Amino acid sequence: MATDEMDELANWLDANWDPKLTVGEWWQILADSGYAKPSLPENAYGRGWGQGQETQAMRLMASKDILGPPPGLGFMLAAPTIAAHGTQDQIDRYIPQILNGQEAWCQLFSEPVAGSDLAGLQTKGELDGDEWHVTGQKVWTSQGHAADLGMLVARTDPTAPKHRGMSYFAIDMDQDGVDVRPLKEMTGRTFFSEVFMDNARVSNDDRIGDLGDGWRVANTTLTVERTSIGTGSTGVAMAAPGKRMNSFDRVAGEVVQRSKESRAEGHAPGVGMKLFDRYVEMARKLGRTEEPTMRQDLMKLYTMMQVNRLNMQRARVKAQRTGGEPNIAKLWNGEHHRQFRDIGLRIIGADGMLAATASMTDPAVVNVALNAQAPPIYGGTDQIQKNIIGERVLGLPKEPGHDRNTPFNELPKNV
Repeated sequence: MATDEMDELANWLDANWDPKLTVGEWWQILADSGYAKPSLPENAYGRGWGQGQETQAMRLMASKDILGPPPGLGFMLAAPTIAAHGTQDQIDRYIPQILNGQEAWCQLFSEPVAGSDLAGLQTKGELDGDEWHVTGQKVWTSQGHAADLGMLVARTDPTAPKHRGMSYFAIDMDQDGVDVRPLKEMTGRTFFSEVFMDNARVSNDDRIGDLGDGWRVANTTLTVERTSIGTGSTGVAMAAPGKRMNSFDRVAGEVVQRSKESRAEGHAPGVGMKLFDRYVEMARKLGRTEEPTMRQDLMKLYTMMQVNRLNMQRARVKAQRTGGEPNIAKLWNGEHHRQFRDIGLRIIGADGMLAATASMTDPAVVNVALNAQAPPIYGGTDQIQKNIIGERVLGLPKEPGHDRNTPFNELPKNV
């Protein structure tokens, strides 16, 4: 970010932030200013900044102990996708409600038989007048239980090739035809849900992009997702968006304080340099830094994080882009989680077998270890990222399969 933009934002935050404001009041002020998500274009209530500038803006808020904008998939995925493919009417209807936290979103992409092969999805949409009737099942729907709206990809033309017969919609999650069933993880959290749709309704006016162009629109969402995952945590304090979570009347300063306490207690560790420093300090206290292999592995992890940082910097310079930076970042993020898991458990030794004992050492170790299996899978598996890099960046031959022009209803189906 240019120095004048950074200074301008810092001055604006100093003049407008008040920890006594409610969350809803602060989010509205941020949304009105264009600083809630400055990477959006100006016609989409942003400032036209780059993704790297936005990341720096969030880190500036974190450094000043300021509550960040409404997090979640609306902020991360829906807003950029609607800004890129939606009409101005759709931009005006949806994005302000994302940026002020009034509406939370989920992502209705993956299905039980269409995970890695997203283009094989079978949820169908049938047009009836000016609305679509949607029937099918989605799974691994992040924050589905808390969402007001969903980014839905459904098959609207089964006679078209599988990549060209899908459409992208914004669907109301609060309706009789949508049944959300939360899934409990081994971490003890409920982050994902499975969603059953039986004749769910969505207006044709809520179709994002052209009919049958859902694959292209969805790829915008997926690219933004992989870039965001690869960028990592900014450390900014957050409150849950949406009507169902109803954080609006909470005192903003108290939310920031609670977030700091939670991170200090290890309940919400972000995989980044702050956690790395904690691990190094813990290793020193336990005398593990005297072990050559421990020092070597710590430096390997540090090097990996720096390489990913440089990769994200390259992604911001058009002349240096390969097109695979988001996929590389997504791969690195999964590997970071695995390395943090393995090194953390090595530092605390046998205590890692008992969650209670390990938590007495540093609860972040157990939290990271239990969560480390997820990042290499969600947002597109490591294998998918490698395929994309190999085929689209390196020009390697595609995997064998049916001709891309084969109608979807003539392809063999997973059951």
